[in-house]
Amino acid sequence: MSSGVKEDEILALEYNTTNVKKLMKAKLNSTLSALLDDPVLADVPKKPTLSDVDTLISLELGSAMRVSVLKLDGTSFDVAVMNSVTVKDLKLAVKKKVNEMEQSKMGHRHISWKHVWRNFCLSFHNEKLLNDDARLQDHGVRNHSQVHFIPYVMSRESKQHSRRRKHRFFHGLNRRE
Repeated sequence: MSSGVKEDEILALEYNTTNVKKLMKAKLNSTLSALLDDPVLADVPKKPTLSDVDTLISLELGSAMRVSVLKLDGTSFDVAVMNSVTVKDLKLAVKKKVNEMEQSKMGHRHISWKHVWRNFCLSFHNEKLLNDDARLQDHGVRNHSQVHFIPYVMSRESKQHSRRRKHRFFHGLNRRE
């Protein structure tokens, strides 16, 4: 009979431990939610990662910069990136910020970023930021700079910028063999 009592005590202890963990997690989430609703922390994402918090701390210390991204519709948003980032890192920050904004506005929505980067590029002072490995500072991007989305099409043959063609799909269909 003592083994049955011990098993009951162990089960009760495990049950209480699970409940305590759930309560602590709920309390932590509610505290975090209350903190993120504070206007002082308005630039912190709703579900921040450690790198998000680290970048925002670096921004306050001066080792990161805030870059404004102007979209084609005239609206803009800000992203915080480290001073030493590359164009690729800026693109990832833009992707993360836009996905986060779309998620909060419309719920689950998929954006084809492969399509976006194939048809548009970022530019700074009329200079296209095409080399993903180039550092932003090499292009002159500094804190509070503004980059723009612009239409961009790369031709397959020359791998160079070409003028946008309307109905590109139909160009090869009229050829006779």
